[in-house]
Amino acid sequence: MKVAEKVILLLNGGEGFSAAIAGGLHPKPESNFQTLNDSFELPLECYGVKDQKVSGEITHFVGSNGHYEVSILHLQNYEPPILACALNEVLLKLAGEDLSTVPTVIVPFLVPESKLKLQNRYTEKSEKVSVYGIKLGPTTDVSQALSSRLQKSPPLFQIYHEGLAMLLHLVNVMKLPTVMLVGLSGQHVSNKNSTEELEVTCQIGDHLASISSLSFSKEKVVQNPPKISRDSKEAWRALYG
Repeated sequence: MKVAEKVILLLNGGEGFSAAIAGGLHPKPESNFQTLNDSFELPLECYGVKDQKVSGEITHFVGSNGHYEVSILHLQNYEPPILACALNEVLLKLAGEDLSTVPTVIVPFLVPESKLKLQNRYTEKSEKVSVYGIKLGPTTDVSQALSSRLQKSPPLFQIYHEGLAMLLHLVNVMKLPTVMLVGLSGQHVSNKNSTEELEVTCQIGDHLASISSLSFSKEKVVQNPPKISRDSKEAWRALYG
């Protein structure tokens, strides 16, 4: 899987956030970037999953010299436990075999406040933080530049969001240079046109643009998520009692 040194990994959770980020990011007029679209498909047979594969879309922004500057990898929507297998396969491909060319992975999340538990002395602050940064793995110029602009997550940061928790674990094991941008929304991710959620999305988009030679346009944000039945989303849990 050929990617740039900077990879923005978007997990399609079905809420429309990843589409909003992908739709808002675009090349600056002066950058002369070319856009290349690609797709990928990875088998999951090694996990005993024979009837499903990992698939997604990749948008590459390529400079005039042919150098891949930024890659946006948009993973399709998967539910646990398939999600863990899918993430593991994608991260293994990004890590590759040549450690000298391992990309910096940047993963934005929009998480309901109910899915995170912060230490009391942080939650009682008068100034509310909307976006936290979590830096993992070896430090690169990109990860250092991005994390320095973000409020670090507090020491006691309990996570009840499965996708975020899985990714944190896998990245720690693989030691990939990674920065996670965790934006906090209201108690429920339901009203996608809310001003508060749009502002947090735009904050995250601006951070991504700042280290990728791209621009983030609020006017181009796509917010039209499909409706997902909670019953179908949580059906896998019945298998585990």
